Amino acid sequence: MQLGVNIDHIAVLREARKFNYPNLIDALSIVERAGGDQITIHLREDRRHIQDRDVEEIVRHSVLPVNLEMAVADEVVEIATNLRPHRATIVPEKREEVTTEGGLDLLQNFDRVGSVIDKLKSADIEVSLFIDPNLEHVELSKKLGADWIELHTGQFANIYQMLYSNLPHSHHSIDSLQSLSRKELEQKLEKTITNLRESAKAGKRANLRVAGGHGLNYQNIKLFKSIDEVEEVNIGQSIVARAVFVGLEEAIREMRKLLES
Repeated sequence: MQLGVNIDHIAVLREARKFNYPNLIDALSIVERAGGDQITIHLREDRRHIQDRDVEEIVRHSVLPVNLEMAVADEVVEIATNLRPHRATIVPEKREEVTTEGGLDLLQNFDRVGSVIDKLKSADIEVSLFIDPNLEHVELSKKLGADWIELHTGQFANIYQMLYSNLPHSHHSIDSLQSLSRKELEQKLEKTITNLRESAKAGKRANLRVAGGHGLNYQNIKLFKSIDEVEEVNIGQSIVARAVFVGLEEAIREMRKLLES
């Protein structure tokens, strides 16, 4: 399974003081050396972490493929088509959210997403759609001409956290889980994994390449990687958090080892 390392949270640290360090370019060689397969970044409309100059420098200097997560905002689409990263992953985006909380609503945004895909493909950019594990959205992704789907693993990660973590709460929308018994949470986790597995299989049948991401970490990755049809994961926050204690290179190596075990 390939590992895309999302370096947004390094930029979060930089933007906390608005200095020029840590420098994201320094991370590129570390990711490559540690066994990462891809650099993933998210250029949000509000520029809360990754900046335009970051995208330009990372696309220019990265030896590894660059996966640019992006909304369908016109200015971001223009940046993508000008800089031409290896892949663009279209994601939903709300300014008030802490992080991307769900997959694309392809039913409501079919024409708009289709138009953006056409523009990206005309610039020879591979396109992925970030979707909830939903068979209908897998089918719509195929109709839209996507190359990849990335399955949103947030619900899986939240339920796993409720079952196996001693953390009392999360900023994610998991209030509905608080009142469930352990047995009910276990059943819910099994159902979520089944949905992810069925969506991944449907994607493969449709000749789509399948990735997964959001909330994946050193604890839950073993269960998630049991889905054979998923060929790539994109992981950021947990790796950068681990790097605080062991360094970025070792944090990536540890995740790489889990993916290969």
